[in-house]
Amino acid sequence: MVRRIDLIGVPLDLGGGRRGVDMGPSAVRIAGLAERLGALGYTVGDKGNLTVPQSETRRPRQTHKKYIHEIADVCRELHATSLASLRAGALPLVLGGDHSLGAGSVAAASAWAKARHKRPIGLLWVDAHGDMNTPASTPSGNVHGMPLAALLGPQPTELSRIGGYWPKVQPEHTVLVGIRNLDDREKELVKASRVHVFTMKDIDRLGMAAVAEQAVQLAGAGTAGVHVSFDLDVCDPAIAPGVGTPVKGGINYREAHLLMEIVADSGRLTSLDLVEVNPTLDVRNATAQLATELALSALGQKIL
Repeated sequence: MVRRIDLIGVPLDLGGGRRGVDMGPSAVRIAGLAERLGALGYTVGDKGNLTVPQSETRRPRQTHKKYIHEIADVCRELHATSLASLRAGALPLVLGGDHSLGAGSVAAASAWAKARHKRPIGLLWVDAHGDMNTPASTPSGNVHGMPLAALLGPQPTELSRIGGYWPKVQPEHTVLVGIRNLDDREKELVKASRVHVFTMKDIDRLGMAAVAEQAVQLAGAGTAGVHVSFDLDVCDPAIAPGVGTPVKGGINYREAHLLMEIVADSGRLTSLDLVEVNPTLDVRNATAQLATELALSALGQKIL
């Protein structure tokens, strides 16, 4: 079992339309993540923050994929940093930052699984949104709505080509949980992709325990393990007010913890993203505190 965790901060907010998620890594650190992981018995190494350009110093040259080259540069650096941690036997815990960073973190997990275990990586994408828009389908041009499309397919090419091959994940090993806000074109893309999807309606009908068990089984079957990319906007704004794109009707506090506890029970977690924490919209750092608590649940903290 992995006993070392590397924290990697990615203060990236070029992918979204609302500023502030670049401060997310600091907010989660302030919530005591490293210290609390240490209390669980882990050795924690903090790799600091990757260098990310600010939007004030750049112009979005392509309206259908804004800041794509800058984002791709950050994702390539994240890919290299996360892959180095995995090769050293550590679990990379990536602190965001907007969800476009997933194109780098998941690519690293995929490359590690392929080289070390000769198997694909399983992916649990926990999010209110599908993040499967392409430059041709996006209504906003915001790249944080595209990383999963890049991991599954060829577009946007600047992200899909990170690591030198694509796809990074297969649809049969990819599971979306908590989806409740899709663009009209994106609905068609999600359906056509053949990924597994558990919407909020599914969670309401089946219960989180059943959904989480199925999700982990689907992502883990025949793979080297499971990368969890957790967007805090999957949680209801009542418990996570400080997120990049809040949507009403999300999972509640215990549902979020149950999902992460079931991930921990599986023993399949290889790497973890916590993204879209926006301190400028938060209340007393509640969302960063929640992110910290969810990381602890995913990494083995138990009620008893």
